[in-house]
Amino acid sequence: MINNQLPDVTFKTRVRNDALEGDNPFEWKDVTTKDLFAGQNVVLFALPGAFTPTCSSTHLPGYEAAFEEMKALGVDAVICLSVNDTFSMNQWGKQLGAQNVFMLPDGSGEFTRKMGMLVDKSNLGFGYRSWRYSLFAQNGEVKKLFAEEGFSDNCGSDPFEVSDAQTMVNWLRGQKG
Repeated sequence: MINNQLPDVTFKTRVRNDALEGDNPFEWKDVTTKDLFAGQNVVLFALPGAFTPTCSSTHLPGYEAAFEEMKALGVDAVICLSVNDTFSMNQWGKQLGAQNVFMLPDGSGEFTRKMGMLVDKSNLGFGYRSWRYSLFAQNGEVKKLFAEEGFSDNCGSDPFEVSDAQTMVNWLRGQKG
């Protein structure tokens, strides 16, 4: 991360296009960092993987539940990022009923690597994944970063203490007061 600016990358996503006929109304769409963050206040939280226990039971549901409060505190968008492909992210979001949080696949891990948050979880059979963190960005500039302690290149733990939705809401409230 250079000068607190988010890395400039292109994400490969699949989006619904109702104009498409047939059984598969989805098409590929490239989305850039600029598309997601330019001119907006954005909360992004990153986690190790779709369909994993803490990510599914607490991390994503917490941000989905806090979405309206975050919007009331000046947040334009909330993004969930994981080093997973777009198909996994879309199905995981659908299964958990995520309607407000944008599911962002970092399939190649490029964004995560450029953020300095790529961790090797081969010991768990995951390969390279994102470290757990959250951030608030204004117009693509990181204003606050909450990264879990214990980051290492080959991490055996998965702490979940400061990247949760309530920590972010508390910080946002403090910015208003």
